[in-house]
Amino acid sequence: MSGVAVALATILLLAVVILMVSGPLRRARRPPGGEPQPRLAELQAAREAKYREIRDAELDFRTGKLSQEDYDAIDHALRAEAIAILDEIERLPVSD
Repeated sequence: MSGVAVALATILLLAVVILMVSGPLRRARRPPGGEPQPRLAELQAAREAKYREIRDAELDFRTGKLSQEDYDAIDHALRAEAIAILDEIERLPVSD
């Protein structure tokens, strides 16, 4: 066997192994029927938006736009909302 043939056989074998190992992971991401879960996508978007709001409030506090008291109140409220979103994501049924 030439070096090129060995290299191609190795790459092919590696690709097959990667596909077999990642198969369950790829299926776990997809709900039955291949349809996206709209509620999950909505909650994930809300989670990311809430994280951005938390970062924005931290930046506003660091730049002096918010007092300590205002920041504490806003931060507490935003983190409580983020936790509620995370709890709702956890309660969603897991699709196989």
